[in-house]
Amino acid sequence: MRLHRNLVFATMDALNEIFNNGKYADKVIEQTLKRDKRWGSRDRSFIAETVYDIVRWKRLYAEIAEVKEPFDRENLFRLFTVWATLRGITLPDWPQFEGTPTRRIKGKFDSLSKIRKYRESIPDWMDELGVKELGEKVWEKEIAALNLQAPVILRANTLKTTKDKLRSALKDEEIISEPLKGYKSALKLEERGNVFRTQAFKNGFFEVQDASSQLVAEFLEVEPGMRVVDTCAGAGGKTLHLAALMENKGQIIATDIYGNKLKELKRRAKRAGAHNIDPRAIDSTKVIKKLYGTADRVLIDSPCSGLGVLSRNPDAKWKLQPEFIDRLIKTQAQIIETYSRIVKPGGKMVYATCSVLPSENEKQVENFLKNTEEGKKFKLVKEQKILSSETGFDGFYMALLEKKA
Repeated sequence: MRLHRNLVFATMDALNEIFNNGKYADKVIEQTLKRDKRWGSRDRSFIAETVYDIVRWKRLYAEIAEVKEPFDRENLFRLFTVWATLRGITLPDWPQFEGTPTRRIKGKFDSLSKIRKYRESIPDWMDELGVKELGEKVWEKEIAALNLQAPVILRANTLKTTKDKLRSALKDEEIISEPLKGYKSALKLEERGNVFRTQAFKNGFFEVQDASSQLVAEFLEVEPGMRVVDTCAGAGGKTLHLAALMENKGQIIATDIYGNKLKELKRRAKRAGAHNIDPRAIDSTKVIKKLYGTADRVLIDSPCSGLGVLSRNPDAKWKLQPEFIDRLIKTQAQIIETYSRIVKPGGKMVYATCSVLPSENEKQVENFLKNTEEGKKFKLVKEQKILSSETGFDGFYMALLEKKA
């Protein structure tokens, strides 16, 4: 593999934005790929995958390269040198790569790979928390799985097409996919590619949505004609799935504290042909209070640490802090207690997170049921824990609770 100067320099610029300016990796990569219209799909893949790789393995590479943050330009090149050396890429005769200690890099990699926090490239506190919450054996497997590149999974939009028809339409555009067993609407791409440029996407035939995430809306047991409230709707991935399951019949009230996310949901709903969604920004407590006792179904896709989705958001490893998780656990408890009031007697709700930590998941549900006035009105119907190490998809948790009639 031959390295091209403009691609390597673009990679350095992107890493500088992520590591030194605190920008989100996905946004930085999106912007970087717009820099040169002459770049082909291989060039774009090189930049995106190299940036994600170096972000994912930052701690390990920094330890091998003997550099500390903030990384200046020279140190960013040292990280890149470690990445290229470990991948067996021949480094060009550039001043930045002069005197690369290839044997030392490989030797340090071998010795550091025996220590989990370096091998899996995670902060000390995250390693300690994972062991405390999941136990040594489970955490060992789980963090290894969360460091693998996430597959690209699509959800066929059944308001407009079927899984088989979508697969055929994508094949016509030279995108090969395979149906996933045990997932009603999921297709897995054989190769990564920009599916957003396809006609099938423009026609609203699919959304990109991880296989685990696709289980959440189904877990809520919605039916056409129901009144459903999606309380933390965001840009609406699960809201759109609910609309499809309800065949556009009934009403979905999609609430969120971020109005800009709901604007994105409106745009996506239009493309998907989902007409039963009513977005409402939570700009005061009145918005939620008005909904108390009115919904057949409530989805609480709760804010969480995102520790189950590190494979697609590797920069979260470096942005997360233990104090944030402590605060988050208190926020989650408040959210369940408040939003559960929206469920009418005999109705059901799902509490879900994309975390693998019991403190954010089953312990939250247990605390709600045992220790709150509102929780005593509910019973747990079923729960599901999804580990990345067992499925190859995102780590998730979901609990279905029913309000006593």
